[in-house]
Amino acid sequence: MDILKKAVFVLRNEWADWEPAYLASQLNQSNLWTTEFASDVAEPVSIGGLKVEASTNLYKLSEQSDLVVMIGGNSWDTDDERLTNVIGQRLGADKKTAAICGAVDFLARGGLLSQFKHTGNAQYLWNDFSRYVNRDDFIEQQAIRDRNLVTANGTAPLEFANLTLKMVGLADDDSINRTTDLYRMGYYAYSEKYGNPYA
Repeated sequence: MDILKKAVFVLRNEWADWEPAYLASQLNQSNLWTTEFASDVAEPVSIGGLKVEASTNLYKLSEQSDLVVMIGGNSWDTDDERLTNVIGQRLGADKKTAAICGAVDFLARGGLLSQFKHTGNAQYLWNDFSRYVNRDDFIEQQAIRDRNLVTANGTAPLEFANLTLKMVGLADDDSINRTTDLYRMGYYAYSEKYGNPYA
């Protein structure tokens, strides 16, 4: 039996419910990946009140995962140098990492976006971050992939999932795009363009 690849989703209290849904479901439904959750608390609670059991050590992400997905929310305004170092080591070792919404703010605060094209909620939010030094690399798009890093703003869970799935090679690009289109367009418009996805 093949060993499953592991995607670890990093959640803090008041995590954004809508941001991991498309990506986590696609990975966990495949025969190649499994999903786990890491946090600084035992059961992080989402903005909408969903509670998730965290099973992975937040500070051992590099050792335990093929993909780290940092989910946004209202609790990323923090100077967690230990986590900054863990994520920095991942990025420096060319390990696949994805961040959305407030989690991108955390990367900017820690200087971890250096050397990467990136996007986020709004660049002006980072004006006081002394370690954010590559302002010219900010791209005003919903989501961006640069090598082993995907970044996105908080209104882009579909684009975030799309680029992250392509980064890990879950399927060919056309298949991933069609799956994204199903949720973006809705069933009827999708069926008119591509045919019934469930037939």
